Amino acid sequence: MKWSEVSVHTTQEAVEAVSHILHEAGASGVAIEDRAELTKERENVYGELYALQAADYPEEGVRIKAYFPVTEEFDDMIVNVRGAIQVLSSFGIDLGAGTVTWKEVREEDWANAWKQYYHPIKVSETFTIVPTWEEYKPEAETENIIELDPGMAFGTGTHPTTIMCIRALEKTVQPGDSIIDVGTGSGILAIAAAKLGASAVQAYDLDPVAVESARANVELNRVSDMVTVGQNSLLEGIEGPVDLIVANLLADIILLFPQDAARVVKPNGLFITSGIIEAKQQDVTEGLTKAGFTIEEVLKIEDWVAIIARNSDR
Repeated sequence: MKWSEVSVHTTQEAVEAVSHILHEAGASGVAIEDRAELTKERENVYGELYALQAADYPEEGVRIKAYFPVTEEFDDMIVNVRGAIQVLSSFGIDLGAGTVTWKEVREEDWANAWKQYYHPIKVSETFTIVPTWEEYKPEAETENIIELDPGMAFGTGTHPTTIMCIRALEKTVQPGDSIIDVGTGSGILAIAAAKLGASAVQAYDLDPVAVESARANVELNRVSDMVTVGQNSLLEGIEGPVDLIVANLLADIILLFPQDAARVVKPNGLFITSGIIEAKQQDVTEGLTKAGFTIEEVLKIEDWVAIIARNSDR
């Protein structure tokens, strides 16, 4: 199959909206190249960033890349993406250059080249994420190892939103818990929940590529007995009840289903949400509160927020 790399040159302000447009157009994930990454002050308790090269980043603004199969519908998709991006300016979003370009790439080039930058990373007190192509020896008996091959699915486990979700799960998962991971991506949060003692984890994603990637990673981590992976749109058709729901998604997507989450999670159960930029925190907080959740804790890394909310007794 031929693939095309679609590149959008824009601003940090427009990253979430443009990423959402690319996802809606069919991208399995996006790569964000922001020159600010080279100089940004970071939390240094866990993890490292490896081999950042100035040449890989735009001189100014942000470059967002996504990959699409080259099909008969590709030209129409590009027209629609361009149009949707330009419309963002009418909502007061600074697009910067706002240019959309694309080029054909060989699948093996984009699917594997990034692996040289991805190494074992300790993301919390107990979890270390190890790519399948790296050898790693645990530093302590209590260390939890998640072996991961993200493949084409979004989520290498090193993004702040994923790290906060893992730390939130560490704080909240109890042995024997039943859990749903909404928008599982590579399956990392479902795997973490199982390794923390959950007895039944349902992991769902709308993207069939992510579903296959998550299944492979679940098997790789030997938690298939606890984790089932399926294709589903958010919590549509899911009955529950479960002890905890975790969702690492865009804020606008999270706001689509707080009522469903309140229906599916047990009274006094928990809803962990992440993928929220700081500017959207209040919107998500209000959506959760309106659905009957009480905010218990807010985690922050850089400009990203994760929320731990409890379903009020009713």
